[in-house]
Amino acid sequence: MTESELLPLLRGTPEGLQVRIVESCDSTNSALKRDAGALPGDSVLIALGQTGGRGRLGRSFYSPPGHGLYMSLLLRPALSRDDLTLLTPAAAVAVCRAVEGLFGVKAGIKWVNDVYIRGKKVCGILTEAVFDPQGGLAHVVLGLGVNLTPPPGGFPAELASVAGAVLETDRPGALTALAAAVLSEFYAIYTALPAYDLHAAYAPRLLYVGRDVLVSRGDGARKARVLGSDGRCRLLVRYEDGGQEALSGGEITLRPLGGAL
Repeated sequence: MTESELLPLLRGTPEGLQVRIVESCDSTNSALKRDAGALPGDSVLIALGQTGGRGRLGRSFYSPPGHGLYMSLLLRPALSRDDLTLLTPAAAVAVCRAVEGLFGVKAGIKWVNDVYIRGKKVCGILTEAVFDPQGGLAHVVLGLGVNLTPPPGGFPAELASVAGAVLETDRPGALTALAAAVLSEFYAIYTALPAYDLHAAYAPRLLYVGRDVLVSRGDGARKARVLGSDGRCRLLVRYEDGGQEALSGGEITLRPLGGAL
């Protein structure tokens, strides 16, 4: 994939969008955060492989060269702090629409930041906001890692039961097409926020509705049942004591494991 192959496929992205593709870097999110001060308002960095891919909660993201889309966007959104929480679900919907439209596969969203196909995680999203010394928003770096095809020999043993790929075998031009579709779908939503009815696209793809989960946060874990999501794409849960909450942070684990599409 090269810039000259990718740029003609983009639809609805900002004029002057800077797209840079590199063979490898430690992490596209980390690289964009380091370079943010010298970059224009909207910039995209794509790496064909990462040596230190990062996920939420300090986890690593397995990024073998040639088998995934490892991409970060530098954004300077005119959104309130509350509306910044819409960026991660917007990216999840964009990935779902891209893989559904290109490859005809059904994709679902595991709250808060993962996309699943055939019961396995194929995409993780990491959104990082950076604030200036006065507390104003300086920029946001939004990273997406999408497993396009399985690596030779399969995923490492510690990931094999969880990680999957969009395609079982490679297709010519698939990586370039996926990058273009994800960017085009994301900007169609992003440029219309916060008025865009994101929940209408998000809710039908939400996994585990009606299922029992563990809700994990800094104060421990609680058993709950997933009721759905609200208009801001927060997860609605009911705890064992009958109390209900709209979650805007934390993590859920299915009890028992399952939930294949």
